[in-house]
Amino acid sequence: MKKIIAVVFLVLLIVILIAMGSIHISSQEKNKVERIKIGVSVYNQYDTFIASLMEQLKSCAVQKENETGIEIIVDIVNAAGSQLEQNDQVEKFVNNGYDVVCVNLVDRTDPTLIIDKAESAGIPIIFFNRELVPEDLKRYDKAYYVGAVTIEPGIMQGEMIVDLLKEKKESVDKNADNKIQYIMLEGEAGHQDAIIRTEYAVNTIVENGIQVEKLDYALANWNRDQGKSKMDKLIEEFGNEIEVIISNNDDMALGAIDAYIDRQKLENIPVIVGIDGTLTGLTAVKEGYMYGTAYNDDVGQGRSLLELAYALKTGQSLPEDIVMTEEKYIRYSYKKVTKENVDEFISIHQ
Repeated sequence: MKKIIAVVFLVLLIVILIAMGSIHISSQEKNKVERIKIGVSVYNQYDTFIASLMEQLKSCAVQKENETGIEIIVDIVNAAGSQLEQNDQVEKFVNNGYDVVCVNLVDRTDPTLIIDKAESAGIPIIFFNRELVPEDLKRYDKAYYVGAVTIEPGIMQGEMIVDLLKEKKESVDKNADNKIQYIMLEGEAGHQDAIIRTEYAVNTIVENGIQVEKLDYALANWNRDQGKSKMDKLIEEFGNEIEVIISNNDDMALGAIDAYIDRQKLENIPVIVGIDGTLTGLTAVKEGYMYGTAYNDDVGQGRSLLELAYALKTGQSLPEDIVMTEEKYIRYSYKKVTKENVDEFISIHQ
């Protein structure tokens, strides 16, 4: 009888364990992520670097979808320079049940409504490219930032000019007055990146014992056409006095090049340095129109945006090669690009 009872007990135990396992498996199947909806709002879809970054994000989403079998929807909308429009776009993402929202802020000082909307719905939000104030990012435990190391590109621009002066001083200091006459093309009034890039580029040159003379500056809002328009006027005013043009991004630098090409004054084109390492910018470096640029890693940042959104939705860890600091920030370093190494960076975009 004891043996029969023991057998019956064992059978019952096995049945219970199987049932529990079945329940657990059913629960896992029920909670399995089948689709991820990512809403993205960019400050301006016509910004060349942002457009390239979005292409990288979409490409990484397709690759991740193929690897995991999870459907990944990336919905990108253009705020067209309007913070009010961007606020409305984020509200629609929240109301339509998107899993993660990514925002390239129009106004980096005004993220309050966006953070409040995401927080009220418990939706993670990833800011990118335009860094908000740290105090704002800390307000919400599911708010993150993906971008680059802010001070690096200005320093790199300054270093490239210093290196060229050491190697070929006569090609830069055309009037041989031991002073560099320069024009600064600034991205946007009051914008953190424009201020920092401008300051660090000039300071790096001065700290290397080189005298500079600022002929003038122009705000061209990161835009190629505006860069050309502003340089047309500056060339009229200063002509061959301009020895260096320091541009806060490649697009404005390309606008400056356009101004010289249209005037058929390529023999007088000054040393021009940009920032971003866009394909058009890199091509200008290869062709000798632009001396150098600071490559902003759109490939790495696009991948990090996708991987972070994926991890936030699925609860999985980030890949080991993506490093997050302060549990908030993912940053990529810039790289100096001149004609000597430009092919390496062009190949990234091909």
